[in-house]
Amino acid sequence: MDIVEQLTRALPGIVRTDAASLEACRTDRSGHLSSGRPLALIEARSIEDVQTVCRLATATATPVVSRGAGTGLSGGGIAGSGEIVLSTVNMTAILEVSVANQLAVVQPGIFNGDLNRALDEHGMWWAPDPASKEISTVGGNIAMNAGGLLCAKYGVTREAVLALKVVLADGRLISVGHRTVKGVTGYDLCALMIGSEGTLGIIVEATLKLRPLVAGSVSTIAAYLDSVDTGAGIAAKISAAGLQPALMELLDARSLEFLGNYTGQDLRARGNAYLLIQCDGAAAQAEAAAMMEIIHATGAKAESTTDEETANQWVEVRRQVFPSLEAAGTLLVEDVAVPRDAMTAMFDKVAQVEDKYGLMIPTSAHAGDGNLHPSFVFQGAEVPEEIWEAAGELFTYALELGGTLTGEHGIGLLKKRWLGDELGETQLLLQRQIKAVFDPDGLLNPGKVLDPLGQGGPAH
Repeated sequence: MDIVEQLTRALPGIVRTDAASLEACRTDRSGHLSSGRPLALIEARSIEDVQTVCRLATATATPVVSRGAGTGLSGGGIAGSGEIVLSTVNMTAILEVSVANQLAVVQPGIFNGDLNRALDEHGMWWAPDPASKEISTVGGNIAMNAGGLLCAKYGVTREAVLALKVVLADGRLISVGHRTVKGVTGYDLCALMIGSEGTLGIIVEATLKLRPLVAGSVSTIAAYLDSVDTGAGIAAKISAAGLQPALMELLDARSLEFLGNYTGQDLRARGNAYLLIQCDGAAAQAEAAAMMEIIHATGAKAESTTDEETANQWVEVRRQVFPSLEAAGTLLVEDVAVPRDAMTAMFDKVAQVEDKYGLMIPTSAHAGDGNLHPSFVFQGAEVPEEIWEAAGELFTYALELGGTLTGEHGIGLLKKRWLGDELGETQLLLQRQIKAVFDPDGLLNPGKVLDPLGQGGPAH
């Protein structure tokens, strides 16, 4: 009896083998397409379902790709021939909300937006705020250590997770982390699981660190500037002044071009860059006033508001960037992060690479934390080699500036070839050895992030 038959008998009603379901699992929002369809899609409803899949997969040496909503941007949730897909998107329950302990226990398939709407009645919220929050799952955010627009003040997903339940490759269930605020018993396996991209285990439950809803009004600033370098310089000065906006986003001229084509508004007529800032909390208005002084000192002009409707319109300009790029063709969104005072240099490098390769590389940035998204729009399913060459130059330069290959999207499949450049030979070997401890047969998300021990080299 083959693996699909075994799964169908053991898990009636949740094993999909139809062409449409399998075809959808060949890709994610990275634009990459696997070479073939997986064997089956299992839509788990419980921890026990996940354990059953892993036990059968281990017994038959069948690779397993865990998957949430398929919104990843690095190819980490893509499955191909000979693999099975284990989806947790139907595991959506909120199991507990404790206001006294400022935590919630949830299943991994719940969407970020749905979670925060449910928490609102308790006067609480979960801080991670990716641009895809309405269509991305909490489990996927944890697996990728997702970031988003609010990281400058509230941190990435790692800072908002207390504990996890994880199913290992052989079906064993482990609990890592703590419900308590403090906890230093043994190695921090909870932190290890966050951002592991489905290569060490499958997240089946999460205990999340909540925050009370922020009191007071929100002050929002929008500025159209003469150049993106001016915007990067303002962002660095705001950080150097010790001011901490909840959100600080920067769009370059190319991004405004694509936005204009998409929305029908001539945004380039207003400036060559767009800087969006929000301040929240009791000191929001005072902080916004101090930031406006920094902006005006550069000779730039900006507007500020505490009106929610106006602010939502300004924020929507930022949130429409990726839809505007997707509307123009196949999209490859890259994801380097550099020290905040090096953003100007990174933007300048993007312009140099554009000229060298004759490309348009619209670039947006989470300017509060130095995370830039150089993006490539092309036609067809496969990324042209010249784009990989251009992206490689940007990756290398980001590392030279003391930065990193990825601030929030992960390595997945698409950045694997550059991983050794950042980690170095010794650390890359250690990470492969860690992978082998948790997944000795190499069945979890094979081909993503790390090569198994004995395969591949330390770098690309």
